[in-house]
Amino acid sequence: MQNQATPKAQVYARALRKGMTDSERKLWSGLRGEQLGVKFRRQHPLGNCIADFACLEPRLIVELDGSQHEDNQTYDLARDEFFKAQGFTVMRFPSNAPFQNFDGVLSTILHQLNRLAGDAPIPAFPQRGKESDNAQGAQP
Repeated sequence: MQNQATPKAQVYARALRKGMTDSERKLWSGLRGEQLGVKFRRQHPLGNCIADFACLEPRLIVELDGSQHEDNQTYDLARDEFFKAQGFTVMRFPSNAPFQNFDGVLSTILHQLNRLAGDAPIPAFPQRGKESDNAQGAQP
């Protein structure tokens, strides 16, 4: 495996982005648009591997594990080792976690992002909507 995405992985990642699972779509709704203060990429190819969600700075990968992962633990360990060799921290959640505890999953990810950021903590969680959205209807 290599650091740059292979052409095959790039094509497969595009297909995966178009066919995201309900669980991936749910989590993506909380990660997209820098809602946690950093940019995440979905179905991001690295070498021959594709990370469900990757934040390139700080280097964090978030994976959602469905039932198929129970039979592929060796494969998942090899992928995790590859990601770690590229300098990433890997977080794994069961695929039902975004539905059972959405805010808890996002809070856990934010906590890890802050640990990785060290002296430059990431802004408060979550940053949903614009300030102007929050100010609508407010009386001066």
